[in-house]
Amino acid sequence: MQGEVGDFLRSRRARIQPEEVGLPSHGRRRVPGLRREEVAQLAGVSVDYYIRLEQGRGASVSDAVLDAIARVLRLDETEQAYLRTVARPRRRRGREQAAPRVRPGVQILLDGMERSPAFVLGRRMEVLAWNALGDAVNGFSRLAPAERSMPRQVFLDPAGRDLYPEWPAVAAQTVAHLRVNAGRYADDAGLCALVGELSLKSEDFRRLWADHEVRECAYGVKKVRHPVAGLLTLPYETLTIPAAPDQTIVAYTPEPGSETAERLALLGSWESSTAR
Repeated sequence: MQGEVGDFLRSRRARIQPEEVGLPSHGRRRVPGLRREEVAQLAGVSVDYYIRLEQGRGASVSDAVLDAIARVLRLDETEQAYLRTVARPRRRRGREQAAPRVRPGVQILLDGMERSPAFVLGRRMEVLAWNALGDAVNGFSRLAPAERSMPRQVFLDPAGRDLYPEWPAVAAQTVAHLRVNAGRYADDAGLCALVGELSLKSEDFRRLWADHEVRECAYGVKKVRHPVAGLLTLPYETLTIPAAPDQTIVAYTPEPGSETAERLALLGSWESSTAR
């Protein structure tokens, strides 16, 4: 993640044209968007100070300066939080990341959600736990532990494009959320290794990663083409576990009585009968 703050700021500068912020364009430009000098001027900081920030030498930069730059670059709430994280990274030395564990109470909570497919994701978007209906939809138990990974499923599994009819949107969302976590947990060697592996093996991932989009997957709708149940339209909600803030419960919440809810009920019954 070295150089991430500079890459991120340059990508945000490129989105904004000078005339949008009341500056003359001065004819043809070598690069799109705002120049560093223009961002510094609009944010009320020296050019040298801003350049140092883009070079990753702004570890002591104040909230006020970051807020000013965020305002100039029109960053949304998630992008502002990401900028603060990558501009002032907190690295832990000499500590290895322990293997993530899901508390028994969380598993009981999942199992109690009988009508909602649900699972827990870790900071690397790896699947740590699930309930029966979540397994019926995604088939987690049939995968090797290393394959229980949303990014690997989307970008490295050939069946991923068939599973998600709206694959481009799912892929972009996956990368944007993974980048949020990569900035938040910059000291996680496993997360850095995952980004490296995906960059090496997937051209689509490399292209999307280079866009520097950051977006939390808090809620939304995902379509899944299931081999038994058919097309499922799955609204979802995510809940961060307070005692384990790097773990997130993802629950699909189809409206009761909807076609998808009925198909899920049949799928659950079918899975139960085949498991006997």
